[in-house]
Amino acid sequence: MNSIGLILAAIGTLGVSGIPILFAPRQSLAGQRLAVALMVIGSGLGLWGTGLALSAPSPLTFDAAWFLPIGRFSLAVDPISAFFLVPVFLIPALGAIYGLGYWKQSEHPDTGAQLGVFYGLLAGAMALVVIAHDAVLFLLAWEVMALAAYFAATAENDDPAVQRAGWIYLVATHAGTLCLFALFALLCHVSGSFAFEPLTDLSVSPALLTALFLLTVVGFGFKAGLMPVHVWLPEAHANAPSHVSAVMSGVMLKMGVYGIVRMVTLLPHPPVWWGGLLLGLGTLTGVAGIAFAIGQQDLKRSLAYSSIENIGIITMGLGLALMGRSFGRMDWVALGLGGALLHVWNHSLFKSLLFLNSGAIIHATHTREIDRMGGLAKKMPHTAFLFALGAVAICGLPPLNGFASEWLIYVGLFRTVGPSAVESACPVAALCAALLAMIGALAAACFLKLFGSMFLGESRSDATAGAHDPGASLLLPMGALAIGCGVVGLGPWLAAPLLDRTVAVWNGLPTSSLEPIRTLAPLGWISVMGGILILTTLIFRAFLGVLRKTRTVETTGTWDCGYAQPTARMQYTGSSFGQTLVALFGWFLFPKTHSPHITGLFPQRSSFRSQVPDAILDRLILPFFRFAERHLARLRQVEQSRIQISLLYFLAAVLILLVWGKLGF
Repeated sequence: MNSIGLILAAIGTLGVSGIPILFAPRQSLAGQRLAVALMVIGSGLGLWGTGLALSAPSPLTFDAAWFLPIGRFSLAVDPISAFFLVPVFLIPALGAIYGLGYWKQSEHPDTGAQLGVFYGLLAGAMALVVIAHDAVLFLLAWEVMALAAYFAATAENDDPAVQRAGWIYLVATHAGTLCLFALFALLCHVSGSFAFEPLTDLSVSPALLTALFLLTVVGFGFKAGLMPVHVWLPEAHANAPSHVSAVMSGVMLKMGVYGIVRMVTLLPHPPVWWGGLLLGLGTLTGVAGIAFAIGQQDLKRSLAYSSIENIGIITMGLGLALMGRSFGRMDWVALGLGGALLHVWNHSLFKSLLFLNSGAIIHATHTREIDRMGGLAKKMPHTAFLFALGAVAICGLPPLNGFASEWLIYVGLFRTVGPSAVESACPVAALCAALLAMIGALAAACFLKLFGSMFLGESRSDATAGAHDPGASLLLPMGALAIGCGVVGLGPWLAAPLLDRTVAVWNGLPTSSLEPIRTLAPLGWISVMGGILILTTLIFRAFLGVLRKTRTVETTGTWDCGYAQPTARMQYTGSSFGQTLVALFGWFLFPKTHSPHITGLFPQRSSFRSQVPDAILDRLILPFFRFAERHLARLRQVEQSRIQISLLYFLAAVLILLVWGKLGF
């Protein structure tokens, strides 16, 4: 069986993996275990097929007529598709194993079947999106993916917060889909076909090219979570089951990235402002996303906004690559696109790890509020260690994987600084290097807040009373993802040949004509420095162990600030830790605070509360819909049930069209 056959078999297996749950008793684990086994088998087949496709000398295709009067059942697997297929087949399988302990069918008999069926369907649809080579097939797979994600994320549909998140997601995702309908209709008008084939300079005008590009950015930007069309993401990720959040954040967001990467390959000779627009949107998304993440008190909302930040970093790399195509600078293209694609892998690993980790924390404490936790490292040491690894990776710190992909983008941005006419034309790109550094610093502050508030200090409430590390079914998938973060972090050069091939396909050039990424950015030194850092840490730890054995260790209380009886309530909270940074970005975060009102000699009990709502959703979109709901209701008076009124409307419409045609409009 060839690679496309294996991948199609994998898609079919994943798509039907949840069906055994429907035929098993409602509280039986047998159906869920069989579903997980099918997920693992499907993912194994998919990774096998992807590996064969990567070793093939040329892209593999399959084309056949089908039952629809438009489009064709056309598939293609090239290095771009293969790069995105790896997380599609890896993360959902690990999430399914995680779900055996996190979302047991015996504990969720009313929602387990819905979640199992649509979880597998989501994974299969994402794989079909990546290999579709026809716009009609692509849209069918895209819609199945969107609906499957909705039903998987809203498994607990009796919760009003889940219902609200689901409706916001549906509206946003279909707004993006409408843009995709317009995009592919225009593409068919220009090329005469729904096939994903490159356009030529003579076949399309600059105005139509601009329209295609803008529809691409907006349509796929909704799914990727680019600001300001990110509004569905925080609510949906926060309220979905944690392994569904891991798949949505670690994989489904990348379908939007894939759409932009794929469509840009079809458009000839982009103007400079295209890359500048992506670079600017990526920078805005990165800075704003991590600023919103710092202000959140809900653990999963904070992780969701952090996903927006990482999508911003990926988009910065795509913008740099697109500017490189405009200027003919293949080194910018290689570093920008290579860094962006490597960050697609890296984000799928460390963000999935963090979302699975958050599920273990929520499962143990029954709360998502950061300020109700504290001291969990003593009760959940394995969970704390894995969260720390994920935090180091997502902050872009060596020796874990986030550093390698961000380093490629850094090097590419630094190469835009120079005395030549081409390089001096990109001052904004050079400025973005500084802003990328600021994003990294803010990410470090965000995850220091999360780790310190949840795992260090003392418990702030009774929510942590019975907390303990989860079982093997939860820890093993997290451990596998942590190992992945370490492998890519210590050996980023292993991915360099695949990155070179992907960059070549994106440019439509042979790989031999491009300078290898390992030459442009010496990835081998990252491995050396990472190894030295790990070795130094182990030596220091061993030295401390020797000191403990040879010296007497005394235990005493910490500095109590002069208080005779300090309590856990006197600790810094997550809100207080981030207050300064939230105030710094208050001009676009618009934080809400409720200060205590103290009057008289014997004041009543009061409290301080602060929150950072989504400025776009809560201040623009929802008020607009409420305004429309109030005023458009008046149009109902025009609606009449009498046939005479309906005929009058019809006659008026016909007369208007006749006049329009006669006047030549």
